[in-house]
Amino acid sequence: MQMHFDRKGKSDELLLKIYRELLLPRMIEEKMLNLLRQGRISKWFSGIGQEAISVGTVLAMDPNEYILPMHRNLGIFTGRGMPFHQLFTQWQGKLNGYSKGRERSFHFGSKEHKVVGMISHLGPQMGIADGIALAHKLNKESLVTAVFSGDGGSSEGDFHESINVAAVWDLPVIFIIENNGYGLSTPSNEQFRFKSFTDKGPGYGIPTKSIDGNNVLDVYDAITEIRESIINDPKPWLLECITFRMRGHEEASGTKYVPQELFDIWGKKDPVNNYEAWLIEEKVLTDESRQALRAELKKYIEEGVQATFDEPEIVPNTEDEVRDVYAPFNFDKTSPATEKTTKKRLIDAISDGLGQAMEKHPELVLMGQDIAEYGGVFKITDGFVERFGKDRVRNTPLCEAAIVGTGLGLSIKGKKAMVEMQFADFVTEGFNQIVNNIAKIHYRWGQNADVVVRMPTGAGVAAGPFHSQSNEAWFTHTPGLKVVYPAFPNDAKGLLLASFEDPNPVMFFEHKALYRSISEEVFDDYFTIPIGKANVLRSGNDLTIITYGFGVHWALEVLDKHPEINADLIDLRTLLPLDEETVFESVSKTGKAIILHEDTLTGGIGGELSARIMEHCFEKLDAPVMRSASLDTPVPFSAELEQNFLAKDRFEAQLLQLFNY
Repeated sequence: MQMHFDRKGKSDELLLKIYRELLLPRMIEEKMLNLLRQGRISKWFSGIGQEAISVGTVLAMDPNEYILPMHRNLGIFTGRGMPFHQLFTQWQGKLNGYSKGRERSFHFGSKEHKVVGMISHLGPQMGIADGIALAHKLNKESLVTAVFSGDGGSSEGDFHESINVAAVWDLPVIFIIENNGYGLSTPSNEQFRFKSFTDKGPGYGIPTKSIDGNNVLDVYDAITEIRESIINDPKPWLLECITFRMRGHEEASGTKYVPQELFDIWGKKDPVNNYEAWLIEEKVLTDESRQALRAELKKYIEEGVQATFDEPEIVPNTEDEVRDVYAPFNFDKTSPATEKTTKKRLIDAISDGLGQAMEKHPELVLMGQDIAEYGGVFKITDGFVERFGKDRVRNTPLCEAAIVGTGLGLSIKGKKAMVEMQFADFVTEGFNQIVNNIAKIHYRWGQNADVVVRMPTGAGVAAGPFHSQSNEAWFTHTPGLKVVYPAFPNDAKGLLLASFEDPNPVMFFEHKALYRSISEEVFDDYFTIPIGKANVLRSGNDLTIITYGFGVHWALEVLDKHPEINADLIDLRTLLPLDEETVFESVSKTGKAIILHEDTLTGGIGGELSARIMEHCFEKLDAPVMRSASLDTPVPFSAELEQNFLAKDRFEAQLLQLFNY
């Protein structure tokens, strides 16, 4: 088990720098454990015994290259020069931390330091690394991205998806696997059957290497060599670092499930003690210089701890909390340069808007299954490869999670991304990335997600349970997203163009049954329509109909059939944020409201709208707020069953009931 260090011509200065960067996180960890025992901090994820991987990596990377660490990679954060005081304020949930008290431990990032923090789900950061690396590739930058995963996290689907995308697209990513033998308490032999992660590389068609993760010089040399290889021949690498976790998953979990003999063996391979002993043996480090450095670092740590404890606790400011859910954006409406229009179907208007967005935003990248030469299953991107090239119009493997993550990575590098779900139903494969990464990242640490996810949605085409769902309500429940759902071609184009101007993530729903069934005059020029503003299509004093998507057309049809009903017909157009002002003003005028949507009744947005109307307009109501929605069943395949499922026929009876109330 004796460790062998080979300096390979490294200067004494570099060797001592490595030692300092190795010692600092160890001493911070020791202080954290003392504070934990004293009850002065509440939780700690220890990386003791694994420091060499972080330190060797961060020192071998260019400062302009992004690193995506996890919660046992303190050396990445300190190695990138993040001040300990601010790190400790982060860990203590103080206002001056990197996340203003909104995130825990290492679940944050810093644009200044080119560090992108993890979320708890272990794996999604790998897709983000793909996006950052793709931006490097598109920008023709000789830069590499490094992303960490544990051996346990390799069981996640994100692991496979992200490495596969990187391999297919030849992305400059180093996937670093810290193989410490356990995922929390589950040993590796209960996680996977292969002996080494070097067995993984050939399956993806990428090079793989396994090294001693406790030998800081081996890690430094491996990262240096792999980085140079990638710059000369861009392609991803998988690097396995064999190590051991000397503490529990986090301190409260303990280590009773680990045999003591493993601690005895790996204790002899301590990365700090072994490297320190070798430096003394090589006469690079003296006992005096060692003591002096420890004293310097101890003072630095103690000052940071005290400064943090001296800071006041957070005084919540609700206005700040709500404001920071979205990245700042001042909408500036663009009117068409001319009044020229062309009659377009919904599908044509979306394609037209998408093309004009690509022209206006050269940093915009389109990604989706079959969207390149094939033009997408609905042909919205037909001809786009010829117009914009395959770098910007990219076919993807079937891996929604990795591609949404890639979109976020592009955004981190200042680009824009569109991800097309072939059908809205398939978004479940990318659900975690959407609701936990792109939706929350600005609130967590100020990084916007400039991603538009296009969602061909809805029933009425006899496509069965998995190509017909209305799942927009899944996302209206998620702070940080914007949810847009146009009913007309002109609105679709204007709202889509506005979505690409907005730096926040937008879920853009497009009803498949409307793609080719409706048409209207659409402005030929570039123009935008504000997100979050409803449209009053008809005015009347009898009652208010609130709807969106296909429901708008159902409502128009029923109103045409019943000219005796004079109704306000509100097309929401945007479901998040909601245009409450327009809704409340109308309901206060008419005294009656019915909410119509294609989504199922239970959990649909109609319940939320009804509650808000009751809360704000109760004294103006002359009848109960009504909801008209689809049955609480999956969407059936048979055309007859599907029509029975949908709200269209029931809506007429409910509208008449409300009118006559």
